[in-house]
Amino acid sequence: MRLSARPAWAGRNYLLLTAATMVAGLGNAGALIATAFAVLGAGGSATDVGLVAAARTVPLVVFLLIGGAVADRLPRHRVMVAANTLNCVSQGAFAVLVLTGEPRLWQMAVLAALGGTGQAFFAPASEGMVLASVSGEHSGRAFAFFRMAMNGSNIGGAALGGALVAALGPGWVLAVDAASFAVAAVLRAFLDVRHIPARAPGKGVLHDLRDGWREVVSRPWLWSVVLQFSLVNAVIAAAEAVYGPLVAEEHYGGAGPWGLALAAFGAGTVGGALVMTRCKPRRILLAGALCVFPLALPSAALAVPVPAATLIPVMFLTGVSVEVFAVTWMMALHQEIPEEKFSRVSSYDWLGSVAVVPLATALAGPVQNLVGRPAALWGCAALIVVLTAGVLCVRDVRRLTRRPPEPAPAAAEDTTVVVPDDAEVVGAVAGAERAG
Repeated sequence: MRLSARPAWAGRNYLLLTAATMVAGLGNAGALIATAFAVLGAGGSATDVGLVAAARTVPLVVFLLIGGAVADRLPRHRVMVAANTLNCVSQGAFAVLVLTGEPRLWQMAVLAALGGTGQAFFAPASEGMVLASVSGEHSGRAFAFFRMAMNGSNIGGAALGGALVAALGPGWVLAVDAASFAVAAVLRAFLDVRHIPARAPGKGVLHDLRDGWREVVSRPWLWSVVLQFSLVNAVIAAAEAVYGPLVAEEHYGGAGPWGLALAAFGAGTVGGALVMTRCKPRRILLAGALCVFPLALPSAALAVPVPAATLIPVMFLTGVSVEVFAVTWMMALHQEIPEEKFSRVSSYDWLGSVAVVPLATALAGPVQNLVGRPAALWGCAALIVVLTAGVLCVRDVRRLTRRPPEPAPAAAEDTTVVVPDDAEVVGAVAGAERAG
């Protein structure tokens, strides 16, 4: 597979992973919008939209740890292909229901839960593949370019999905998402895994989970950041998913300016990835942790609230900061965690990132009623600052240093390093849902 314009370090596996991620991102970003409008189109209320969203999140939380253990026992590329296939089938069934009749709430919730289950197995298996598909010398740049492609496809997919929902209806957008998962599964099935050694039989899923837990708790820099982002992601989700639209309705004139602010955040993530293609900080976690402080700015801006013209650059800066942290965090994990335990550790990271988010969004309204929206937003901003300052007190966070890459063994032209049973890094649970 030759592309004359590609960098020398971007081999076949890297290109396949990036292409699969872009295709899936284009489809999935639009499907998030389509799902909400499918529920509303079937006569559902805002509460019903929330229930279907929760139906996807709950299995994601429940099965993440199991997904991590499975991904360390089986070839990871097969786990990812199977997860993509499950997502393709569930989204395809969802599309058929919407296009051919009036789907019931329980049917949509079940299909959303299947999608969340697929994501729970896909996410831990995917972590680290991009970094492993290039030599250590180029890992930071490779991951940054990958993130830039992923974020760009998510931005484009959201814009295209919104337009298609308005023009064709949600059913066709869900069908496109199913097709995108099918294409992504095919691309990932072509990953070159000839040089991957067979995995030794494990001692059971529970043993593997305990082993992964020991890896996490034995590293203060790891468990402290996971704990930090379990709360940071939660308050950001409350601020942006609940308080942000309310502030926009009352002070900015509706959804339009808020949509521009969110688009600015997305553009910032692309900008941050571009920065990291050039930047190679020596103290990788210190650089990433310092970039968490700006995540408090949107909550503070909404608490004031600042004019929309000010909010937009604030959101752009936040997007840049999130992306710088994301790249440095993945570089630290890739450098410090043994490859055979990576998915288990990743599953704990993911669990910390998403577990508290549903609770935070559910409590956002009652907290606002109790203390008022400005106080709640200032509380969100303050919590981010305090947690980040606390993490910087951890010695290993300040001192973890990027090590020079080990000499790479001779390899074929398009298999730079032995890897490909891993895959893309999923980002985020959308936006800041998974900044860590």
